[in-house]
Amino acid sequence: MTPDPVAGLEAALMDIWRIGRVRLRERARELDPKLDPAGFPLLVLLTRQDAMPMSALVAELGIEKSTLTRQIDSAARLGLVERRTDPEDARARLVALTPDARRRLAAQRDVYVGRWREQLAQWDPDDVATLTGLLHRLCLTD
Repeated sequence: MTPDPVAGLEAALMDIWRIGRVRLRERARELDPKLDPAGFPLLVLLTRQDAMPMSALVAELGIEKSTLTRQIDSAARLGLVERRTDPEDARARLVALTPDARRRLAAQRDVYVGRWREQLAQWDPDDVATLTGLLHRLCLTD
């Protein structure tokens, strides 16, 4: 019987998801032992932007506004995020990383990227680029 490539992909993605959850918990704990790992994706998303409105964060993270509010409140108490007035609309608020959190997350990311470089050192760089492209493409199909 020929193996089903889509079933194999699904199994591989479940393995990646499981490993990713472990890494997420590790990284959240490393950043601040009091940080709930569920709030770590918020911080990662904010590393890619200067500041974002709540509506954009809700859409990007796929969570309820009340959940996001709790995550922001918790991260703010830990000094990781801050709320700012939107310069284009004084009634609106933006959420941004604090400078210290941005620095700490960048340093942490450098460590993890370094680990990936070590793990993939024997791979052909074209294979790494192909995998990266395919994963990005897969993310866009959702």
